[in-house]
Amino acid sequence: MPKNAVTPTRMVLNQLKTRLKTAARGHKLLKDKRDELMRQFMDVVRRNKVLRTQVEAGLTEAFGAMTVAGAVMRPELLAQALMYPRQSVSLDLNYQNIMSVNVPRYTFTTSEADPTDIYPYGFAQTSGELDRAMQSLSRVFADMLELAQVEKTMQLLAEEIEKTRRRVNALEYVMIPEMEENIKYISMKLSENENATKVRLMKVKDMVLKQAIEQRRASEGRRTENLG
Repeated sequence: MPKNAVTPTRMVLNQLKTRLKTAARGHKLLKDKRDELMRQFMDVVRRNKVLRTQVEAGLTEAFGAMTVAGAVMRPELLAQALMYPRQSVSLDLNYQNIMSVNVPRYTFTTSEADPTDIYPYGFAQTSGELDRAMQSLSRVFADMLELAQVEKTMQLLAEEIEKTRRRVNALEYVMIPEMEENIKYISMKLSENENATKVRLMKVKDMVLKQAIEQRRASEGRRTENLG
């Protein structure tokens, strides 16, 4: 018995069969989408692991060099050396479509033509460790930006995977079984109605045949009486 009341007619049966075909096709497409999203997600996870290792190593190197520079330079000289940055950065945001998910793509440009021109100070009164810290920060900046991009991509893909998984499960465990159950119920009811109709027709045929036989016998009886 179906959970929801359905009218057991042939028109409803044909509509349900059409909907079932559409649901089955949609289920397959959503499963393919989910699988491809998972593949893309795992690629991004692997890239995230590599970038995080690079960023942590770069920041560790930069902070270590900055700590040494702070130990060998007077605090006021260190603050003065870093007071006016030489480079400024412009960040642009675009989007890339991955399986109907718009993920961010960051690009940056520096104000100076040479992106390695990062030293806002002279070299006379500064430490070489400060130069190394600036170089490390400059190198790790691009990786940090890509890491932010990758982590946002992971978040968006994970959300889309969860939504797609819920849709696949709803089709696979709720909608498709319910439609199949309704189709089975209607088919059974239509078969019962057809059998009942056949039985009635056979009874009517027997009644008509019996009546015809009785009429024929009565006619033959009257004919015999007239001959006698």
